[in-house]
Amino acid sequence: MAKPVYVLNGPNLNLLGVREPAVYGRDTLDDIKAMAERKAGELNLAVVFRQSNSEGELIDWVQEARGQASGILINAGGLTHTSVGLLDALQASELPVIEVHLSNIFRRESFRNHSYVSLAATGVICGLGAKGYELALEAMAGILTKRGA
Repeated sequence: MAKPVYVLNGPNLNLLGVREPAVYGRDTLDDIKAMAERKAGELNLAVVFRQSNSEGELIDWVQEARGQASGILINAGGLTHTSVGLLDALQASELPVIEVHLSNIFRRESFRNHSYVSLAATGVICGLGAKGYELALEAMAGILTKRGA
């Protein structure tokens, strides 16, 4: 099996299922992890699934992914809109990156309409809830197949 896809989740995503379920849905992060692992198995991919409330830890994982992963699927949470450091790490990874958001960030507060992560992303999926992770894995599988990874 090829190198795994890193599935990285940022601040407050550990609160999924209880934090603003009308916005983020009722699925917990553990539910999403199980779904992602199941979908990855169907696609003959392995995943490394992680969550942190720390910007520095996310940056460390992106840097680790450069040598250990075949791609990165990232829901950076609020860091999407603020972290140039995370953008720099994603760009330096030289890996395909798919940005995922549970909510449609373009139908929310205006500050959420800008994403630093998008500048490094091959593609963006937003507004489809937990299903977005499955779709991102399908897209990543296609990207990796084209690259021969």
